[in-house]
Amino acid sequence: MSGLFWRPMFLLLVCLIGYVAVLGPFTSYMKHKPVEEKLGYVPSADLLRYSCADYKEVVGAALLMKVTMYFGGLMDKQADNIVSEKPDYLSMSNIIHSALKLDPYNMDGYYFAQSFLVWDVKKYVIANKLLDYGMKYRTWDWYLPFFAGFNNAFFLKDFNKAAEYYKRAGELSGDPLYLSLASRYMQKSGQTDLAIVYLSILENGEKNPAVKKKYQFRLAAFKEVRRIELARDRYKEKKGVLPASLDTLVLSGFLAPPPSDPYGGQFYIEADGKVVTTSMFSFTEAGNSKNKVGETDERH
Repeated sequence: MSGLFWRPMFLLLVCLIGYVAVLGPFTSYMKHKPVEEKLGYVPSADLLRYSCADYKEVVGAALLMKVTMYFGGLMDKQADNIVSEKPDYLSMSNIIHSALKLDPYNMDGYYFAQSFLVWDVKKYVIANKLLDYGMKYRTWDWYLPFFAGFNNAFFLKDFNKAAEYYKRAGELSGDPLYLSLASRYMQKSGQTDLAIVYLSILENGEKNPAVKKKYQFRLAAFKEVRRIELARDRYKEKKGVLPASLDTLVLSGFLAPPPSDPYGGQFYIEADGKVVTTSMFSFTEAGNSKNKVGETDERH
């Protein structure tokens, strides 16, 4: 009887020891293996389209879920100041493009692509082409022309094109705000206000927790920029000159409390009065040298 009792207990103990011995190295491997491997290989959209038959929408949704789960994990690490690797934006973009070729009506793909292609990768033209592609199918969706209008106004400075997109967004939504954006925010002094309106709308309507958190951080950063701009303008109105630095505004009592960049960077004022930050509104860029602020990778 004693032997019958201890034998299964001994086998269970051996199994537990084996499980722990395997689990430790496997967990470490999963934590440190390359980003590309975590996202995995995805066949071309054409191959998927033929092989999926009547399940293209399901496969497209699965691909988007794969990317958002991967990105959500990295966002959690960045929010906790555990920045071990940059997101594999190229693979993310390729997978999203494949998913939208399978199902061009899936709104999540366009919204998610806009959240990183523009702000993190600075591929404004690629983002706009994807939005134009979506507008051919989602003809009722005012968000897509609204995104494209913002990209043209805020980043590309193509105000005529921006006005066209905002007009379309206004007609689709029935909201006069978007019809007036072209005239209200096309001046350089209104760019931060435009970003705050844009990010507030996205944050309010976003359902994906990872993307929502991303908008919240960026919105908080732009609100700090606007607070600095207002203090800068008050200083100039009273003193007749632009403040020499951010410290000038703080020490003279025009800016209290001192601004804080949620991305961990440092705000500063350029010679022409423009307010910028060393983080470039990205966790992965926090701490970069000031001369990188404002650089763009693609404008054509």
